[in-house]
Amino acid sequence: MNATTWETSPSGCCGGNSGSTSACGCATEATAVEAERPSVNGIPLLAPGQQVGPDELRQRAVAELLRQEAVRLGRLSAMRPPVAPAMGEAEQRAIEALLDEAVTVPEPDEGAMRRYYAAHHRHFVVGQALHVRHILFAVTPGVNVHALAQKAEGVLLELCRQGTPEARFAELARQWSNCPSGAEGGDLGWIGPDDCAPELANELFFQRDAAWGMGVHPRLVHTRFGLHIVQVLGRRAGRTLEFDEVRERIGLQMRQQAQATALRQYLAVLAGQADLRGVDLEGASSPLVQ
Repeated sequence: MNATTWETSPSGCCGGNSGSTSACGCATEATAVEAERPSVNGIPLLAPGQQVGPDELRQRAVAELLRQEAVRLGRLSAMRPPVAPAMGEAEQRAIEALLDEAVTVPEPDEGAMRRYYAAHHRHFVVGQALHVRHILFAVTPGVNVHALAQKAEGVLLELCRQGTPEARFAELARQWSNCPSGAEGGDLGWIGPDDCAPELANELFFQRDAAWGMGVHPRLVHTRFGLHIVQVLGRRAGRTLEFDEVRERIGLQMRQQAQATALRQYLAVLAGQADLRGVDLEGASSPLVQ
């Protein structure tokens, strides 16, 4: 068949001769493309050509998994959409009602709350603060993380070396830090647990060795922003709240943790029964319950 005949012949699936006995590859290619799209029980999570990040993809998969379960239980009308639909008010209410029944959370007893208090007493300190300065080696798209870590480790080793002048930290912060505080020698001033990234707060305030003392922290601190070299210049101890002062707070935290665990288990059961393609729900939680 010459080019002219191809262009003017009666249209089949791709413009070829519909009467031809030759197999047309378009349907096969379309099926292959369709198969590549992430889906839950055959319902695609993305429109053709659409791309989203892994977190949003997991959120969509969880929402669709729950929507389909609500349909199965008769809480929502059955439908076969070409793409997983966005959650409207009716869907939200139906899924919330479904989760209220399916995910049960026991009330923590007095003994459990006291054990929680003893294990997490560092989280119940008020008035604590540290005078901190840091050097941030930011992890940004395209950065060579291995080379960045090697550089950060080299700077940390220099600062931990005996005899290193005190002024050297500020010099290196101005030279290397990707934080605006670098212009001030890395000085963040006095900060409490709520004033910094959760990973940094956990390292400086809540670990067993968080009260390791003054000076340069002996290891790099990893946060969502990158790698930090931290130096503590001053410390305010604060006061540990008594159990009775935080009883309600502990009960709420324990219920939230128990709810998150029960929800993960429920989603794991639904995922195990579903045909999931192109999406991993490991560690996912519902977008409706945070």
